[in-house]
Amino acid sequence: MGGGIDAVIFDWGGTLTPFHLVDLLEIWRGVARAALPGDAGAEAVEHTALALHRADSAIWNRAYTECTSADLEEIFGSAGVALNRAALDSVHDQWLPHTYTDPEAHAMLAALRGRGLKVGVLSNTVWPRSWHRSWFERDGVLDLIDGDVYSSEIAWTKPHPEAFAAAMSAVGAERPERCVFVGDQLLADVHGAKAAGMRAVFVPYSSGMPVSETAPDAVIRSLAELPSVVEGWM
Repeated sequence: MGGGIDAVIFDWGGTLTPFHLVDLLEIWRGVARAALPGDAGAEAVEHTALALHRADSAIWNRAYTECTSADLEEIFGSAGVALNRAALDSVHDQWLPHTYTDPEAHAMLAALRGRGLKVGVLSNTVWPRSWHRSWFERDGVLDLIDGDVYSSEIAWTKPHPEAFAAAMSAVGAERPERCVFVGDQLLADVHGAKAAGMRAVFVPYSSGMPVSETAPDAVIRSLAELPSVVEGWM
């Protein structure tokens, strides 16, 4: 692969944010309580939570096996649950503690921008763009991101090459061999980026994710290590 780098594109959850182990069924129980009338009994809440959890799991399984995207409306529709304002707010609030940007990210992103590189984000997500951008703004990094793509607004998820192409387009990059993708998942991030023609940097934060035999171009243990790795390719 030839020298020179134009852009560095990041996964979001588990990469720009620290990885958290989350009890998904418990989150859906909280959402179910918000979605149902106030007098709904425990059995109705549990039934609704299980339906939402099954729909969510099926959609994420499809994201990896078929690389097709979804959003919250599809999850709730598949579960037969109305996506009302209370339910939407509950999803947001249940996940909010897990959305904070890694403390090392600001300095790292600023260092990349200081080297003249474009910075992008490509996230497999069912949440709307507005949520992600509000969290970046809250954490003071939104102005360091040149382009961001969320699978909830396109047809494909990582590791499909079209998802990576969309992220390149968002930052104005034209040559995948001059792009670096940084992520915490071997299949979605490393294999997907390499198949799309990019370099891949693996951040081994997550656990329990689909694996791939595709080797990354570099492995880092913290985001602070990334600028020096990228500089070696410039």
